[in-house]
Amino acid sequence: MSKDDTLLTPDNHALIMIDHQYLQLLSVRSHTVEEVVSNAVITARTAKIFDVPTLFTTAFAERQELIKEIQAIDPEQVPIDRTGLNSWDDQRVVDWVEATGKKKLVMAGLWTEVCLAMPVLSSLAAGYEVYIVTDASGGSSPEAHERAVQRMIQAGTRPITSLAYLSELQRDWKYESTATDVVNLAVEMGTASGHGLRWVWQLQGLKEGTR
Repeated sequence: MSKDDTLLTPDNHALIMIDHQYLQLLSVRSHTVEEVVSNAVITARTAKIFDVPTLFTTAFAERQELIKEIQAIDPEQVPIDRTGLNSWDDQRVVDWVEATGKKKLVMAGLWTEVCLAMPVLSSLAAGYEVYIVTDASGGSSPEAHERAVQRMIQAGTRPITSLAYLSELQRDWKYESTATDVVNLAVEMGTASGHGLRWVWQLQGLKEGTR
């Protein structure tokens, strides 16, 4: 795949999933719980398909685990657990980012206005190019989520959605090594395009997961 500084590619960025835990999730009011979990899983599984370096973080993990479906994507990874609200204040997170060698970061987190906004603003100030997956994040209210997204955009971050992230990394169906996994992820997660594919497969008498 050709490198393009304007677009995300599998090899030009790292992903940080921030505090997708049960207490934060149950207090999200900007999206439904189902939307946040589904889109966060799509985001993390996209990174897995394309071998994007991915970090999970938690806060007070002894009181609330990482969402099961996200941990299952990389069951061996022990999330970096913090006491602070801004994960960029934790040197372990900064060290992990620096070790990847990537200057583009994609982030999603709960809540948008606190544990996502703070490290996004801090990493922008540190010279990184940052993307936020808005539908894989959630705030304590629609107002809180929207104002946080606005603030981050004004500071220079770039918003993206989970399916846009998946599509941008695939980019061309000639990349067959990932195409099947991408299609099957869209189908399994019940996306609109996935249901369309199921209908096409039904009409053509194909088995699920084929094309």
